[in-house]
Amino acid sequence: MLFLLTGTVVPVNRQFRQTPGGVPIYIVSNGFHSDVVVPLREPRTATDWLQKLGQPAWINQFSSYQFVAFGWGSEGFFLDSYDGHFPGVGTTLRAMIPGRTLMHVGFYQGAPAGRRVVPVQISVAQYQRLTQLITQSFQVDSADHFTLRNAAGYTPHDFFFRAGGRYHLLHTCNDWTNRTLARAGIRAAWKAPLAASVLYQVRRAQ
Repeated sequence: MLFLLTGTVVPVNRQFRQTPGGVPIYIVSNGFHSDVVVPLREPRTATDWLQKLGQPAWINQFSSYQFVAFGWGSEGFFLDSYDGHFPGVGTTLRAMIPGRTLMHVGFYQGAPAGRRVVPVQISVAQYQRLTQLITQSFQVDSADHFTLRNAAGYTPHDFFFRAGGRYHLLHTCNDWTNRTLARAGIRAAWKAPLAASVLYQVRRAQ
């Protein structure tokens, strides 16, 4: 654990600088889990997440929303968290070994704010890469469409999709956020076992 936490203070993409007038993204934490929040529509890259998510009913429902959040994680952990419950010991222990994953998708009417929110402006090229990485994290069906797992999340504006990859002790939700940022060329930690680890390095980019 000490080895993993040490990775928090070792930066990846140390040379990263924000792009004035670039694409605004946000790294958001609830204290345990971290999400990447991006514009619902980004005209410079012709990105429209309502179209990409492939749920026609959402186009009217969320047309006035501005941002969408993505968080990868353990299927068991996510599903056992309904009704505000923290998963039990059994679910927590099972999450330590490789298991199935989901992508948690949530819609924001405006930009997120708070002490566990870090805003960053990135270049168009970095955003294109970030979009590609998020897209690749979804599991797709035979028609190459994202697969909706639960048509109802914790609130009326969040949902679960099936995701690729296996969750385990050394590949957690925060590792996914951190690795996705790093691979997009954004400052990140060498290793991020905790949500605070992700936020620490992104804040340094400010």
